[in-house]
Amino acid sequence: MSGLRVIDLTRVLGGPYCTQILADHGADVIKVEPPAGDEVRDWGPPFHDEDAAYFVGINRNKRSIGLDLASEGGRVVLLKMLETADVLIENFKPGTLEKWGIGSDVLRAKFPRLVHCRICGFGADGPRGGNPGYDAIIQAMTGMIAATGSPESGPMRIGVPLVDITTGLYAAIGILMALSERQRSGQGQFLETTLYETGLAIMHPHTANYFMHGKPPGLTGNEHPNLVPYAIFPTKTDNIFIGVGNDGTFRKLAKEIGKPELGTDPRFARNKDRIANREALRAELAAVFSQHEAEPLCNRLLAAGLPAGPVQKIDQALTNPHTIHRGDVIEKDWYKGVASPIRLERSKPSLRRVPPKFSQHSAEVLGEFGYAKAEIDALVAKGVVCGPDRKR
Repeated sequence: MSGLRVIDLTRVLGGPYCTQILADHGADVIKVEPPAGDEVRDWGPPFHDEDAAYFVGINRNKRSIGLDLASEGGRVVLLKMLETADVLIENFKPGTLEKWGIGSDVLRAKFPRLVHCRICGFGADGPRGGNPGYDAIIQAMTGMIAATGSPESGPMRIGVPLVDITTGLYAAIGILMALSERQRSGQGQFLETTLYETGLAIMHPHTANYFMHGKPPGLTGNEHPNLVPYAIFPTKTDNIFIGVGNDGTFRKLAKEIGKPELGTDPRFARNKDRIANREALRAELAAVFSQHEAEPLCNRLLAAGLPAGPVQKIDQALTNPHTIHRGDVIEKDWYKGVASPIRLERSKPSLRRVPPKFSQHSAEVLGEFGYAKAEIDALVAKGVVCGPDRKR
């Protein structure tokens, strides 16, 4: 992505997650923040120098400028920046840019090669068009919460903001598709990624099952609706997760744990049989696993090509030998984060900049767009541009 310039007007999670992917791989991402700053700077504790870990985790490799886009002067600065930009990404409520006189039609006329990406809750049209979107609310509305949890717990929110993060991933994919198409057509285009459509799109296999048999999923806890065994089991030490995808793998698992007869038992021989006799199989496996320690057992099963893993806490996951060997934790100065999982052979990701302080790069960025120091000082004095020392 080196040589790609991205003007990032997004806040909170989905948009910043998207632009961090691009920034990790070389894009020049200029984070344009409102005068109050990206609100997740305040989503703590914990904090580093008044910026919450929530902000720090999704804003590395970017430069920040505080800009009041509600003012005419701020929009003039933005349009100047877009003259050399490849991508504009924003997550304003649909209609906001139009209200400011810089909607997608205006931008297309002024900057025909610009890829303009919008992330929003529900899209601009339809019964919920223009409504705000929030991860947990979309989880609730797309069937995700209703399909998560056990009969004992009841419906539960998934413990990571899966909808927001996946929307950011889809936005990054869409931007790359639009840039690829631009190489052929010479034209940019507008693309929209919504939390609502993302929530529906990632409800596999529940949507496929429903289309097939018309039944909504029940609450199965850690169990899989289509596969058995696919669940947590206790051992002498910690819990482990076993996931079996086909009958051959189950027979191999049965042999590896010293119970080959389970693989030919008519109650368990085929996946549909194991689903019908789920509890009986769980009792058989639990009795075996309770005689082993988690880590050695999982190491042996994985070495045999079987899907098994210890249920680890985040500190264990971030410090285990495989994480360290793969270089999955990256550091620079005070910053520490999880590396990009996109591992290209030649075009490697890099950590060039720690997450920026609010409007830290305003003078640097505006200077690159031809503003003289006196002009920058005047914009700061008018409140159009925020100085880095301005209190939010």
